[in-house]
Amino acid sequence: MKNVLWFLVGIAGGFVVAHLMNKDPRGHEILAEVDARITEFTDRIGDAYREQEARMSGLVDDVKDAAADAVESARAAASDAVDTAADAAKKLTD
Repeated sequence: MKNVLWFLVGIAGGFVVAHLMNKDPRGHEILAEVDARITEFTDRIGDAYREQEARMSGLVDDVKDAAADAVESARAAASDAVDTAADAAKKLTD
């Protein structure tokens, strides 16, 4: 419980210090620079995430197409096997 209290005091102290820094023009510049760097970082992370998502989407589409082709090939092969078996059975009965 004591650690949680110190944690909350630290957060509150950080907000107070940031507020006082923002009032000073030099502090305002520093906070603006920090904010710009954070924004740049989050933009880069977002771009990388969207790029990776697009790659994965392309791979998923390729796999779906390959699976559909495999199912169609298996269906055609099964149909041919059934037709061949039916022809063989017909020849045996004649």
